[in-house]
Amino acid sequence: LERLRDFKFDYIFHEAAISDTTVYDQKIMIDTNLNAFKDLLKMAKEMDSAMVYASSGATYGNAPAPQTVGCEDPANIYGFSKLAMDHLAYDWMKKTDLPIVGLRYFNVYGPREFFKNKTASMVLQFGHQILSGKSPRLFEGSDKILRDFIYIDDVIQANIKACNPKKSGVYNVGTGKARSFQDIVDILQKELGTNLPCEYIPNPYIGQYQFFTQADIEPTREFLGYSPEVTLEDGIKRYLPEIKRLFEEEVNA
Repeated sequence: LERLRDFKFDYIFHEAAISDTTVYDQKIMIDTNLNAFKDLLKMAKEMDSAMVYASSGATYGNAPAPQTVGCEDPANIYGFSKLAMDHLAYDWMKKTDLPIVGLRYFNVYGPREFFKNKTASMVLQFGHQILSGKSPRLFEGSDKILRDFIYIDDVIQANIKACNPKKSGVYNVGTGKARSFQDIVDILQKELGTNLPCEYIPNPYIGQYQFFTQADIEPTREFLGYSPEVTLEDGIKRYLPEIKRLFEEEVNA
């Protein structure tokens, strides 16, 4: 943080966090996600810079879909830490005129996520399973587990438009359309020309697992001018060359 004071920022994009929903250490989660955010808000005020930060669809837990800001029910420590960040952001919005925008990302996928390892998107993980000739491993009932999958290009679009919002606030970033994990596997197999049988395994995360997410993006459209452009089919097509490259250079090297 001290090194950042050598600069003068017009905009701060705060995307860093512990994003693993299976981390149970409350102290490290709050220190990393919430307390560090408070320090960055202080810096934004000192520098007179706009703050755009990553919130998360995990704040909703199993709240009914479509999920709307203001109706949160986090099911794990990660989701709670992100909701706490949003409450902190709202407090700061009351006492400063600086633009502050929280973006609740839903299920993001796309290039440059390989470093996330086990928390990388299932699009990447399923792609590598299929390319290795293994049966895709899905939780039982995956045709009924629905998520709002959002391609990275649309996430970038939302961040850029959040720099000059009509109104500070917390906004959903998704497509507004829910798709299943089974859809991902089916699209990947179609694009790769494979027909591997799926392996269905019990879900060990019941109780802290979201079974249906779908973003209400109307406020995001209204106040940020955001409009998602990439469907799941198009996103997977765009991503496949990178998935194949990573498989050859990183996974299968």
